[in-house]
Amino acid sequence: MLYIADTPEPPYYAVIFTSLRTEVDNGYDAMAARMVELAAQQPGFLGVESARNEVGVTVSYWADLASIKAWKAHAEHQEAQRLGHQQWYQHFKTRIAKVERDYGI
Repeated sequence: MLYIADTPEPPYYAVIFTSLRTEVDNGYDAMAARMVELAAQQPGFLGVESARNEVGVTVSYWADLASIKAWKAHAEHQEAQRLGHQQWYQHFKTRIAKVERDYGI
């Protein structure tokens, strides 16, 4: 499903995950879908946007830093991180930013 996250008035936080995939699939798509489903159930989750060409970019939005920390520590998310490190990603970078302003149509 393609959409732009409907975020609240700032401030809030963005977790920007940028990645280069390996050739290995081995359950990646199912795990990625599960992570979006699971993240949406977490306190403080505000939305997610994702795009992939050669480089994948997923931005998840969160109410506060404590919510981001709790999501990173979630057991099922940690398993996905482990598999990503071992199989799915050649390289990745995670950045956390505070959104001070947003606008659009």
